[in-house]
Amino acid sequence: MIEFFFDCSSPWTYLAFHNIQPLAKELGAEIIWRPILVGGIFNTVNPSVYAQREKPVPLKARYMKKDLQDWARSAGLAIKMPPTVFPVNSVKAMRGCIWLGKDMVPFATSVFEAYWGGDKDISQDTVLAEVCKKLGIDEQKFFAGISEQAIKDQLKANTEEVVARGGFGSPTIFVNKTDMYFGNDRLPLIREALLRGKASAA
Repeated sequence: MIEFFFDCSSPWTYLAFHNIQPLAKELGAEIIWRPILVGGIFNTVNPSVYAQREKPVPLKARYMKKDLQDWARSAGLAIKMPPTVFPVNSVKAMRGCIWLGKDMVPFATSVFEAYWGGDKDISQDTVLAEVCKKLGIDEQKFFAGISEQAIKDQLKANTEEVVARGGFGSPTIFVNKTDMYFGNDRLPLIREALLRGKASAA
């Protein structure tokens, strides 16, 4: 089993979200999608992210852009870094994922594509309405749903849970509850962990 804690505001999460699905399918692993607010994690346990944004190391920042584009090319994805609006407030989008439940993957995929591929501001209702229209989601029900207190509480609970379990950013991925991995580049290690689990269960 894979638990995938994610926020659509992260480019590395877009890559991992895309790349982990065929991996899980190939190995017969179930993915449990867990929407979070990565800003809440940074505020709580990882404020160094903000310091890096304010005072980036030029050589490291330049390489990070290249590294991101190399990974995007490998995945067949288009990622503009930075987007026009960055960082972006993804709270409504992530509440939308919670509200959609088992049907969240097409929505999350479209939100990722709109923001990272289309350079659209996913904090705006008009952009989320476009995504809903494209997917045949009732817009009025969507916006009513994401304003429900239970949905807000679940997003907060997911965010607090991943921190309590040792997470410090997005994507945070767990294999079989306790084996934690962080980031898109850990997928080869996740593959090995899943294969070990299958071997021990055989």
